[in-house]
Amino acid sequence: MATATVLAVTATPAVTATAATGRTAEYRPVIFVHGSAGSASQFDSQARRLASNGYPIDHIEAHEYDSPNIATILPSVLNGLDDRIAALRARTGADQVDIVGHSLGTFVMQSYLTSSPTRAARVAHYVNLDGRTATALPGGVPTLAIWGEGDQTRAITGATNVYLPDQSHTQTVSSEESFREMFRFFRGTPPRTSGILPGPRGTARISGRAVLFPSNAGVTDATLEVYRVSPLTGRRLSKAHTQALTGDGAFGPIKLDGRQRYEFAVVRPGAATHHFYFQPFLRDDALVRLLTSRPGEGLGALVETSDRHTALTVQRQKEWWGDQGAAGDRLWVNGTDILNAANAPRVKRVIGIFAFDAGSDRRTDLTAPLPAFFAQTFITGMDVYIPAAPRHLGIVSIVVRQRGDGYELANVPNWPSSEHRITVNVNDF
Repeated sequence: MATATVLAVTATPAVTATAATGRTAEYRPVIFVHGSAGSASQFDSQARRLASNGYPIDHIEAHEYDSPNIATILPSVLNGLDDRIAALRARTGADQVDIVGHSLGTFVMQSYLTSSPTRAARVAHYVNLDGRTATALPGGVPTLAIWGEGDQTRAITGATNVYLPDQSHTQTVSSEESFREMFRFFRGTPPRTSGILPGPRGTARISGRAVLFPSNAGVTDATLEVYRVSPLTGRRLSKAHTQALTGDGAFGPIKLDGRQRYEFAVVRPGAATHHFYFQPFLRDDALVRLLTSRPGEGLGALVETSDRHTALTVQRQKEWWGDQGAAGDRLWVNGTDILNAANAPRVKRVIGIFAFDAGSDRRTDLTAPLPAFFAQTFITGMDVYIPAAPRHLGIVSIVVRQRGDGYELANVPNWPSSEHRITVNVNDF
């Protein structure tokens, strides 16, 4: 459990607000602005925690953008945020919104809040997660600044500055400790729970977007298929729910059983199918993201493929620590622990792991990471041989020991990488 240090505590205004429409908003809308190579995924657990404490799921949104090009597109990103805030205020009846920025997203948000008093007046509370410092409250807006590991003198002058020195960069977004601080800042009282509670009658309405990584452009040339799958094998147990992906890649809402496991498959004619496997959603979730790429582009084009091996991506919105011993994480694929100090050191801040048979030599070599992947922000690559035979009959066994708290299990079919891509999403809680 991380230890928090708090400096410069400020008063938190009441949250209930009344819009010009005369309607009363019991909960202000919350908008998440991600960092470099990020998306709504980083805030997904917090959105479900907010919903577990009474927030309507449609009051929680993410403002996504093409982070590698932020220097040239910043004005349009800020204008888009104007539009999002206006739409949320009109729909919910709130006079203001609360906004959370992370890393590069704090640059975006500080630019927004300091650009004009009119913009700043639309924001009731601002949360600055492990990003930019400032010598004054951005735009004069009440601010909570949460800082993870690293320099413990970072601060925003006049803000509530909270220090979580045992937490890594993305973990400051998704952790229970950050949630409790944010909720208290927004509402003035502690949350009833910092867990994710099951939805009523076990149902979950799921929606989100299929997007190209890292630009967050929508997938427009594919069909989404959703299947309930066996928790033991990952094999499909239901007929597909299908939906064409167009425009911004949005899908849903799809009514699912929040206690079950599901596969989301992005299917393109003549191209590899991208399979996404999720642990039970538990409750409504509007921030599901399917991060993919066009055939032959991006990191997917660097993955060596074969009829004989399976290629796997494992992602979690909390960094993988392979060099911290008992205080770190462990990740077994078919019984082999693939994390180590070379491919997932704490300082690398690894969130996404690419594992496949480099060289197609049917050997696993974990002595060094795959350079083209390790060079990317928040990503690593590993030479792991995962047999794809017998085709469609075998499974890939994935076991995660979360640092500090328990195990996660996921078994998925051993789809051959020549025709299929696999992403396994591991809970960050």
